[in-house]
Amino acid sequence: MKIETDVHNKSNSHKPVLSVILSIIPGLGQLYNRRYIKGFLFLLLSAAVLFTLFDYMNIGFWGIYTLGTIPMVDDSRTLLVQGLLSLILAVFLLLFYAYNFVDAYRDGKKIREGFRMPSVKEGFHQAWDRGFPYYMVMPGFFILAFVVVFPLLFMICLAFTNYNLYNSPPAKLLDWVGFSNFTTLLADPVWRSSLMSVLSWTVIWTFVATTLQIAVAMGLAVMVNDARVKFKRVIRTVFILPWAVPSFVTILIFAAMFNDDFGAINRELLGPLGLHVPWMSDPFWAKITIIMIQVWLGFPFVFALFSGVLQSISKDWYEAADVDGGSRWNKFRFITLPHVLYATAPLLIMQYAGNFNNFNIIYLFNEGGPPVRGQTAGGTDILISWVYKLTFENNNYKMAAAISIIMGLVVAIFAFFQFRRSRSFREEKMY
Repeated sequence: MKIETDVHNKSNSHKPVLSVILSIIPGLGQLYNRRYIKGFLFLLLSAAVLFTLFDYMNIGFWGIYTLGTIPMVDDSRTLLVQGLLSLILAVFLLLFYAYNFVDAYRDGKKIREGFRMPSVKEGFHQAWDRGFPYYMVMPGFFILAFVVVFPLLFMICLAFTNYNLYNSPPAKLLDWVGFSNFTTLLADPVWRSSLMSVLSWTVIWTFVATTLQIAVAMGLAVMVNDARVKFKRVIRTVFILPWAVPSFVTILIFAAMFNDDFGAINRELLGPLGLHVPWMSDPFWAKITIIMIQVWLGFPFVFALFSGVLQSISKDWYEAADVDGGSRWNKFRFITLPHVLYATAPLLIMQYAGNFNNFNIIYLFNEGGPPVRGQTAGGTDILISWVYKLTFENNNYKMAAAISIIMGLVVAIFAFFQFRRSRSFREEKMY
């Protein structure tokens, strides 16, 4: 009885707030809570971070603030990379530091309420059982942070510097210039004209090419799925063949066929009729050609997608519609189309997002040409191909980064609102 009373009094005298205060130095709060192994691990990890990363992160924060002070000695790009890595590491360390306080207070509160602290073995099993999903996700989360988030941050930072061909490290230092690159992009006549032209064509290209390939795929899938059509497997195989051929091979073949001078279209098909169409040298015809090629490349995947969904629709619904006197159009409108769109809406949205950034066809067909007077972009350049040219051909990294931010915002906003309006995502939210 006396032992139980002593334990109870000891628990009542335990102060969770004190454990939080001691956790200013990570591990001391855990030691106060008699979680000795966890406390020593926290202390060891904190000491290791302090001695191994302090100098690196100190230089990183200085570098991202100044971008260097001595040309030919300080490389602004290296300092920017080190600074961004230091920021990412600082976020992880702050999360660990916050967890250190929360863990100390939680254990201290349990001790005060009379709970028995688990042994080392019990604590290990409890931590493994509760945190198993997080342990599995954590490696991917770290990879995501350094492989996806870090390059994005580096690109965003470049948009606020003066990094171009005439101001390249290490010969020269970079400077933070604020929003001047975005101001130039919107205020300078040449850049503004190029941006409006490329952005409008990118939107038109995305909407027209993707909608056409979906419409063609829908029409073919519905016709092939008709009960009166024979040899369905053969027909489906033929329609999927363009998808089986590598897209870059198909694009190069079409580029040769539509060549203004020696292409088979002008020489063999239109030549005998006395016609000559400037497929690659005139911006209008080049855009028409690229849209037709994309429809050819894109419809097989959507066709295969629609074909699978159509076969899953119950025939009883069509029979009920026949009994009610429904026409073919009504059956398509009220049965086929809603089911197909409900099942494929997220993938169709990704088709639009993919074509918005479809670099291959634009660059491989005619490298975004033909040139347009008074613009820094070609007649068929979309945002992604324009960014590529600015980066690798003109070394204008600052403007390429600024345009990339605009491009990313457009895609993110479009995808966000389209996914929110998708019925499949609304149904998911209900559960």
